[in-house]
Amino acid sequence: MTTLPPLPSNYQAALDLIDQAHAQDPRKGPNDVPYELHYAQKMTRWLAKRKPDASPALQLACRAQHFRRWEIPRSTYPMTRPGYLTWRAKQKSVAAAQLTELLSSSSSEDKIQPPLLEREEIERVAALVRKEDLKNNEETQVLEDVACLVFLDDQFDDFEKKPEIDEEKIIGILQKTWGKMSEGGRGLALGMELSERARMLVGRALA
Repeated sequence: MTTLPPLPSNYQAALDLIDQAHAQDPRKGPNDVPYELHYAQKMTRWLAKRKPDASPALQLACRAQHFRRWEIPRSTYPMTRPGYLTWRAKQKSVAAAQLTELLSSSSSEDKIQPPLLEREEIERVAALVRKEDLKNNEETQVLEDVACLVFLDDQFDDFEKKPEIDEEKIIGILQKTWGKMSEGGRGLALGMELSERARMLVGRALA
């Protein structure tokens, strides 16, 4: 099993804080685990396959990809393509701001503590969560690959069964997902164990 490099103690403390926030998600995933904690753990597992030497900043950004996402439900924006894009942009902006605040905290109860990370490193993690400079920044592209891999591995089967999503629409979504990924991400996707229907749909999307 591929593993990531151990995190320095301050980064591990930051990751633990991120997971504590994920654990507050009222929605449940497999085995009754809070959904965003389940999702974050999936992100880390796929990151280990996509980039086994991932930097500490990238490890944190992948873990925080959906930071407190349940607080801004998709239903709060119009159920249209522009509504979806506006929601996604808002999610990324708010998640990065909340994460910056978490990692910059200088107090713990009544004991003064230094921030967990240097300011430049906090800004680097936040920029990754916002997916800045996607076309030119390798780490941002890796994060995008990992998010797409988790979608295919963990979310696709339930997503394509939604009554409002017909087969042609799901094929279009798969094509957009493929277009977001690098060759490294696509290689992992092609080797993924998918359901029979998912394999058929991916085949049609790539034909």
